[in-house]
Amino acid sequence: MTKLDLLVELLATYRKYGWELKTALLKPSTHDELSGREPVLIDVPIKDASFDALWFSRSSQGNRVAWELRLLAETQYALFESFEADETEEQREEVRQEMEARMREHLGI
Repeated sequence: MTKLDLLVELLATYRKYGWELKTALLKPSTHDELSGREPVLIDVPIKDASFDALWFSRSSQGNRVAWELRLLAETQYALFESFEADETEEQREEVRQEMEARMREHLGI
């Protein structure tokens, strides 16, 4: 399955359950492969990374916000975190950076 096929499949699945794509983390080679081929990424921030993954977010129970970092690969793997409404964006970004580090560790890179 190509990265484009995986991307389209993941987006459809996550949207079905109310998730919104917030950011794409892409290796330069994947960014080149997908460039201009997937209009869904036009309005989504794309960041260079050492792995391919997608950041999704949605409202959660108790006025919380859920974030999930989903690996863009055939092997299903994701990291999940739920944030309180009163957490600052700086606190949330720090946790998201930690999640990206855990993803790199999982992948051995």
